Amino acid sequence: MNGRPEGEDDLGDVIPFSTDDSEQDGPEGPAEREPNDERPRSEPDAAADPDGADEPDAAETGAPGSGPGQVGPGQVGAADAAGEAEVAGPVAPRKRAMRKAGMVSAGLIVALVALGAGGIAVLKPYLSPDDFDGPGSGAVTVRIAPGSSAQAIGSVLAEAGVVASAQSFVRVTEERAVTNRLRPGHYRLRKGMAAKAALDLLLAPSSRVVRRVTVPEGLRTSEVLARVAKLAGLPLKELQGVDKALVGLPSYAEGLEGFLFPATYEIEPGDTAVDVLAAMVERFELAARQIGLEREAARKHLTPLEAVTVASMIQAEGGVDADYPKISRVIYNRLQKGTPLEIDSTVLYAQNRRSLKITERDTKVDSPYNTYQHRGLPPGPIANPGEKALMAALNPAQGDWHWFVTTDPAHRITKFTNKESEFVRYREELNKNLGTG
Repeated sequence: MNGRPEGEDDLGDVIPFSTDDSEQDGPEGPAEREPNDERPRSEPDAAADPDGADEPDAAETGAPGSGPGQVGPGQVGAADAAGEAEVAGPVAPRKRAMRKAGMVSAGLIVALVALGAGGIAVLKPYLSPDDFDGPGSGAVTVRIAPGSSAQAIGSVLAEAGVVASAQSFVRVTEERAVTNRLRPGHYRLRKGMAAKAALDLLLAPSSRVVRRVTVPEGLRTSEVLARVAKLAGLPLKELQGVDKALVGLPSYAEGLEGFLFPATYEIEPGDTAVDVLAAMVERFELAARQIGLEREAARKHLTPLEAVTVASMIQAEGGVDADYPKISRVIYNRLQKGTPLEIDSTVLYAQNRRSLKITERDTKVDSPYNTYQHRGLPPGPIANPGEKALMAALNPAQGDWHWFVTTDPAHRITKFTNKESEFVRYREELNKNLGTG
């Protein structure tokens, strides 16, 4: 049976008192007092001296030798005769209190000013962080590690001289609410950038220093390695010499063939051959889990490796996606009947070549991969299948077909039949379209 091996389309490079003296209860005047009426001496104004620690001086209180208004021990009567000593007593302490309050207020203001200056110095980086103006100049490459916060990214940028301060970067990311859009990777930026300009570049995919390598479905491992070496700039010998034990192959895999999943990969500076191949194997494992490869293979009495092998032949032979389940059915029908699979792509794999023309001599090549000469499945995968081919291997279409021929490779037209006479006619149609009939 003849199928169209997949062509190689170059699809690569696709974060907050007063007192009023007029309201005090003053001493009664002499005309209103009884001769033996004793009164307590006036107490100092509590508001003027709340601590009671300061003693009034002579000029303020009328101490002995101070002149008119003197009130000594046992001389209350003289005080009464004066008539004003009781009034004069509280006035002087209030003046002292006002003076002390003024001194305290002045000291408090000085303290607040000093504290305010210190507070501003501490808060300034947060209230108005240092920032550059403009787009910057020159070039610098920075690496943003996976899981970095805006503060960590800002620190990296500041250390590289991209922004003036980490806090200026944090502020703009918070203002624009884009912290969750920042992605890890290497970025080409400029020195002396305004934080806003730096953020713009970090959000622009074109700023990432990365090579995108697309691996199409159906490529053999040798072809995948050559493609990655060319598009990612990795040495081919390093890719070919990778220790298979380091890339995380599933336990049932016997090598890389079949397990380098077709997809687009982003390869960054510093990525090694092991990193790249491990990413491809990891992507295969993800697809295998999503479709339940091991579980579904067991239901069809296949090992996981056999299921991948069937998928690889489907991928290598397939024309369009809709044909995959039908090709799968042909393979299972022939396995069940015990007839050789006669898959052209297995013969070509054995010869390590690509062609749409298969000769009688090709079908006689000595190789366990030659399904014309050996019944059953080949020893392992012959290509790296994509998800649709894997699903087709686990979910074949219903039908009694035993042959298929891609009669028109240019238009990907494949015909199926359960009659050998039709199969012969389809082969003649193919040869005519190839110009070999």
